[in-house]
Amino acid sequence: MKFYQNEDTTILSDAVEMIKMKKNVLLKGPTGSGKTKLAETISHQVGQKMNSVNCSVDLDAESLLGFKTIENIDGNNVITFVDGPVVEAMKNGNLLYIDEINMAKPETLPILNGVLDYRRTLTNPFTGEVITAHPDFTVIAAINVGYVGTLPMNEALKNRFVVLDMHYISGETLKEVIMEQSLLQDINLINQIVKFNQDLVTMAMQGQIAEEASSIRALLDLCDLTTIMPVERAIQRAIIDKLDDEREQNAIINAMELNF
Repeated sequence: MKFYQNEDTTILSDAVEMIKMKKNVLLKGPTGSGKTKLAETISHQVGQKMNSVNCSVDLDAESLLGFKTIENIDGNNVITFVDGPVVEAMKNGNLLYIDEINMAKPETLPILNGVLDYRRTLTNPFTGEVITAHPDFTVIAAINVGYVGTLPMNEALKNRFVVLDMHYISGETLKEVIMEQSLLQDINLINQIVKFNQDLVTMAMQGQIAEEASSIRALLDLCDLTTIMPVERAIQRAIIDKLDDEREQNAIINAMELNF
């Protein structure tokens, strides 16, 4: 598994060393800057299984900690508890990845306060069990700053992390990503797409288009589609049609006409 570093080439090495020190790491950056890929790469490099939590306004304690269920054991119905990602990671010494942590409702996250500080403990409200984290337990969280639906991160929670500020990858690194992770191998077209993507990134940074439109995921979809259809139609399918705002659509159309 490979993580492509952006302009700060120390990010991967720093992140790995922080995790080895059992620091809680917060990845801060726009959609498509590679936060999840970095977490997966760290998990691979340190040899820890990764449990994931995808935050949303619907996230509740059961989504984090687990839930009770009824099982039939030896002909008897028995109430058992199914561990959620937080409890499983704590018990087994896994890496816990909390994606888009600032999408969660503020009242949900205090559950994690004791997990993320020096205590590394949690009292499960569903079972009464006091869980002390395995010595290898580590945490990575990710936030998209300014993204629609996000909330300012609680200072008490933020203070439990060290922060890595991430940015979009570009240039030769982006070309390498396209060559390795998409079906497109036409170097001339790749060069054009990289330049086009840079225009999208600039527009996203200026607030003219949504960050999803300049994400690596959308770019790789675009590259795959160019192997079966003209690039203009591929851009339409992979990027433009995902957007609801007509002004954003027109901005991308203008960038497309300038580049292709």
